[in-house]
Amino acid sequence: MSRQSKPRQSSQSEQSEQSGKSGHRHLARRLTQLYGGLVLYGASSALLVRSGLGLEPWNVLHQGLAERTGLSMGMVLTLLGAAVLLLWIPLRQRPGLGTVSNVLVIGAAMDATLAVLPDAHGWALRIAMMAAGIVLNGAATGLYIAARFGPGPRDGLMTGLNQRTGLSVRLVRTAVEITVVLTGFALGGTVGVGTLLYAVSIGPLAQVFLRVFAVPPAPGGSTVVAAGQPRRAILRR
Repeated sequence: MSRQSKPRQSSQSEQSEQSGKSGHRHLARRLTQLYGGLVLYGASSALLVRSGLGLEPWNVLHQGLAERTGLSMGMVLTLLGAAVLLLWIPLRQRPGLGTVSNVLVIGAAMDATLAVLPDAHGWALRIAMMAAGIVLNGAATGLYIAARFGPGPRDGLMTGLNQRTGLSVRLVRTAVEITVVLTGFALGGTVGVGTLLYAVSIGPLAQVFLRVFAVPPAPGGSTVVAAGQPRRAILRR
């Protein structure tokens, strides 16, 4: 009996060790996707800025505020993201690691990219930068949402308003984004063909990249770090 129990205990220990290693690899992949996606999001947004052909809805507002305040776009994005996050309190939304990281990382990545990326001159280069910015933004969205660490602050605002008002997510998102675009444009933000193309293409692009970067469930179903809901209403700014 004792001789049989020792191999059995050893086998259980090995299985536990293997499960632990798999869990750590799973978490490492999720963290890599989260931060890689957030950095890419900031960099791709900078491409749209330098193309001069129009920005994502929220970045129209960020650029307009940056023009008025003298702050960098990345700093405005970070400060406004923190302010939006405060609105989660009455809406009873719970932030995750991805939510806080969204506030801190995207703006810094955008400013770092803008510091080394010159303005585009000539239509061919401007169009290429706009197209690259939109596609890479879709990839970035798929990367960080598929990591399942929680939505960005603006996305949580949308879902929170949906839950509190009973209005559809689509209606809430449309109303909020029209408001921020008009406000940003009035403040000096850039609205153009890039804004329109972004609006009609980011949803399908993000859906494609969500499938490409989907992270399989952790071994044994453990999550290690709490995950948010990745897909609902997050597609996209």
